[in-house]
Amino acid sequence: MRILEVFGICFAVFFALLFAIFFRQRLLNLGGGTIRLHVRVSTMLPGRGWSTGIGQFVGDELRFHRMFSLAFRPKRVLDREVLVVEEQRRPEGPERLTMPAQWVVLRCSNGEAGQIEIAMAESTVTGFLSWLEAAPPGQPGSVSPRPTIRPRPTIEH
Repeated sequence: MRILEVFGICFAVFFALLFAIFFRQRLLNLGGGTIRLHVRVSTMLPGRGWSTGIGQFVGDELRFHRMFSLAFRPKRVLDREVLVVEEQRRPEGPERLTMPAQWVVLRCSNGEAGQIEIAMAESTVTGFLSWLEAAPPGQPGSVSPRPTIRPRPTIEH
């Protein structure tokens, strides 16, 4: 009887964790502006070290949340003002086994944080690059106000 109780408790804990992970993903997706994304977290072995997750666009940031995590804080935050895409390529070697064929790998420079590789669907790359280039010129809040247009004075005869 004792073995069945332990098995039942382990079974309940497993499903509670599974529910918590999927509930967290649902909460992240509710805000909108999310994409499926892979981020390379380790470069020790060529083609390995990819972590799957959810990318969430919040203002000038792309926040990466790991797929199978309970944390609500993002694992990585990419700032649009310093992020530069240096190279686009298709998955190569062992990468082809971990991500779909229609995905594109982007090697980016993240300012002082260094190099980072991210992968996403080919259809998502277009939106990502548009978001990256759509930043207003200058620093936030430095946009000059629109000039007011006044009517010309009319001369009566």
